[in-house]
Amino acid sequence: MDEALVLVGMSVREVSARDRIAALARSEGASLAFLQVGDPALGRELTRLADAGHRRIVLVGFSLGTMAPVVTWLRRIASYWWRERGPDAPTIEVATVLAAGVTADDLELARAVTRPITGTEAGLSSAAWEDVPAHRRQVFVCRGPRCSAQGADDAAEAMILALMRAGLGDDDVLVTQTGCQFPCNQSPVVSVQPDDVWYARVDAHVVDRIVDEHLVEGRVVEENRLPRHPS
Repeated sequence: MDEALVLVGMSVREVSARDRIAALARSEGASLAFLQVGDPALGRELTRLADAGHRRIVLVGFSLGTMAPVVTWLRRIASYWWRERGPDAPTIEVATVLAAGVTADDLELARAVTRPITGTEAGLSSAAWEDVPAHRRQVFVCRGPRCSAQGADDAAEAMILALMRAGLGDDDVLVTQTGCQFPCNQSPVVSVQPDDVWYARVDAHVVDRIVDEHLVEGRVVEENRLPRHPS
């Protein structure tokens, strides 16, 4: 009961791969948690393990693409939990690199070097974590069941890369991945706000057009636009 290992999905992409990561967790006698979007949330899994009497918990983050936050976010969230838990908090160690694949070798490589948290990570801050972003537009990429099955993860990744190529950062366009946005038969679905423009069947080619024509030049890509009739 002393030590527990937790495999942590870092982004919505790892949520989509939860069956693979869960299978690896079972084979390694570990449990599964997610930093965002998926269940169980990391904080809830840490509470469960601590309540069960584990005195040392090792966290290994998994990143299967380019959308996951860096490992310092895993340390920061764990540190918040550790400080709130108080004097009976177990020791928490975090792997210093993220696992880039879902094999025992990937896990072993990531787990080779761990570093305990001290609680000081939670105190790190910046203006970006205090203030509402100054973006002009926000792009919502649907990650509901149908959109995810139809390649929304590729669309989200393509959107981020296309914005980078266009020189647009978070203060220009903020990309947010969401739950179901409902027009499932049109998946993958992307909406642009506050323009109130919805796009259907968004693949990498359509993403490039949305960025170049809509987000840069201000012209809606009519071929993929979905009609919307506000009530």
